[in-house]
This record gives sequence, structure tokens and C-alpha cells, in this order.
Amino acid sequence: MKNPLAKQLESGRVRLELFGDQHVEGLREACARDAEIWQIYPVNMLGEDFDKAMEVFHGLGDWIRFAAIDTEQDKVVGATNYISPNWYGVVEIGGTYIEPSVRGTGFNRTMKKLLIDHAFDCGIHKVEFRVDTRNTRSMAAVLKLGAVKEGVIRQDRVTWTGYRRDTAVFGLLRGEWAG
Repeated sequence: MKNPLAKQLESGRVRLELFGDQHVEGLREACARDAEIWQIYPVNMLGEDFDKAMEVFHGLGDWIRFAAIDTEQDKVVGATNYISPNWYGVVEIGGTYIEPSVRGTGFNRTMKKLLIDHAFDCGIHKVEFRVDTRNTRSMAAVLKLGAVKEGVIRQDRVTWTGYRRDTAVFGLLRGEWAG
């Protein structure tokens, strides 16, 4: 049975398509447009590491993966995911990357709004976000959505660089979502 969260979403210039083979090369190009950011991501999406990361992501059966399409440029500009939706009505939105051309344009907010609205429409009662504490831009964006910082999990992941990252956990309850 298909998960009801697995649905194409669209608003304005943002279209989130279920990730498929047709998106791989566009995502590779989008990831290459910001070589610096990968230092604070758990995986490297540059060069030969891109293919290795894609193999890992393909094997994650509890992720619903989306390609982020900018309809004004008619191209893949990133990706995002529903991670581990569970029977308790909780899902994480994460593994998100958008290239510099759409940052600061409202693209990320629209993308997150689509995902949050759809999750709540499907019966989810809590959306979580987990962010590397070094990623101040992402933490600020999550707070602007109305999510509450619930704590920090210390050294819970080792990134591709060998760094032991601390992860800030944010939660957004259905009743807190202002849209």
C-alpha cells in the first residue's frame, strides 16, 4: 500500500516530485553549486561521493524522498524528505538541501509549508526537524516556522568528515502550526 505522504506537492514556483532516476543528474548539478555547505552535512554530495550517497539514500525504505523543482527555472534545485513516519503520528522533515539560487527567495519556506500542511492533512500530529548545531541558517529557518527547540542530542552522528556532530531537535505540533 502506498504511503499517503508520498504525493507530489506544488505551490507557486515550488514543486516537490517523488524522487526518481530522472532527478539524479539535476540533483548532482544542484549539489555542486555549493561545495562549501557539504562540510556541515552528514554525507558528501560532491564528486564520486554523490553516487555513494545516492546508493545509501535509495536503500532507506522509511524515507519518502522528494526532488525540489524550481518551476521558474524548470530545474532540480535540491531535495528534501519525510523521514521515518511512524504509527504514533510523528514524522521528521530532513535531509534537505537547496542550492544558492533559491535561498532567500521564500522557496524553502514554501517547500516546508507544503510538507507540513500535507503531513498534518494525512493525520500526522507532530513534525520534527533535526539540525546540525553548526547550521545556524537552518536552525533559524525552523524556528521561523514556529517549531520549538526541544533539546540537543550530543555527538549523535559522525559526519563524512569524521566530525562528531551535535543535533538540535525541534518539534512542531499540529495545534502550533500557523501555516
